Amino acid sequence: MHRRVALLAVVALAVAGAPVPAQAGTTQDRGPVGWSGAGSSAQRRTVMDYWTPERMRAARPLSAPTPRRGTSSDGPTQGTPWATRGVTGGRRITTSSWTGSWTGPRTGGAASSLAGSTAAARRAAPAQNSPGQAWADGGGVARTVGRVFFTTAEGRTASCSGTAVTSANESVVMTAGHCVKMGGAAHRNWVFVPGFDDGRRPFGTWVATRLLTTQQWNTNEDINFDVAAAVVAPLQGRTLTDVVGGQGVAFNQPTGRQMFSFGYPAAAPFDGSDLVFCSGRVFKDPVRTRDQGLRCAMTGGSSGGPWFEGFDTASGLGWLNSVNSFKYDFAPDFMFGPFFGNEAMAVYQAAQRSGAA
Repeated sequence: MHRRVALLAVVALAVAGAPVPAQAGTTQDRGPVGWSGAGSSAQRRTVMDYWTPERMRAARPLSAPTPRRGTSSDGPTQGTPWATRGVTGGRRITTSSWTGSWTGPRTGGAASSLAGSTAAARRAAPAQNSPGQAWADGGGVARTVGRVFFTTAEGRTASCSGTAVTSANESVVMTAGHCVKMGGAAHRNWVFVPGFDDGRRPFGTWVATRLLTTQQWNTNEDINFDVAAAVVAPLQGRTLTDVVGGQGVAFNQPTGRQMFSFGYPAAAPFDGSDLVFCSGRVFKDPVRTRDQGLRCAMTGGSSGGPWFEGFDTASGLGWLNSVNSFKYDFAPDFMFGPFFGNEAMAVYQAAQRSGAA
């Protein structure tokens, strides 16, 4: 059996309730599962005080248990393509169905934009095939992507990556399922630090009030459904995407397209200080799962970081369409991420309906 390695990174406990199904559980129910984070202002202050610069610097990669495939052999269910555009900070967002088509020239054999323009495709071309390097072009991605910090049930502090996305409550962060729960236990002290830069927190530290994942990950840690969302509390009277903006999200899209992946890898040769990206055309996992693959040298700590379709390197905006999930130990130069089908969309929809405060 080939071993899969989830891309967690660890570092030390805090406030979270027991997981409670977001919808009534039946054998046909494929809805998300959610539970409380730091629900009161006092709890949020405790979590904020917990995450000192020293604790964040102490983050180290975690040798995570091999994710179980579970029983969902059919993989994510698919429906009508749906997406909402990203926005810059300070603008109120609206969500809507996406009805456009895949356009743009092929560069290096891959379509490079989602309902985009040929100009945007040309701007993306210089970075069409990157196996992993620091992102230095700024834009929306440098504000909306950040590090996630939490404590495992065993009391070890840990880090992942996440993305602020457009949502009705302006407070949703998308990440991987194992970045909110693993080994049958929910993580605690969960915070999101957008734009993390070598220890600096230019947009503050945002505390989760609610965490959600797919029923398949919650029950069986099925790697095909390694998707999660967090709802974060307002900070100094402002919501998350009002401060940093939000990336678009897209579900049930065609596969095999050009993607840009971002994250904060913390295992050697990286140290979690910088935002790193990979880019290239994705492919179906040829080994075991129903996930998508991308050539990428990012390491532990990048879990939960975004995969963007139609990413515009000039604006730094795209459509979040997967997240960094795992690597095979025999193929360390390839990253895999789940297909964003109906189950991933249900997690996002449930998160954006949740109250942030």
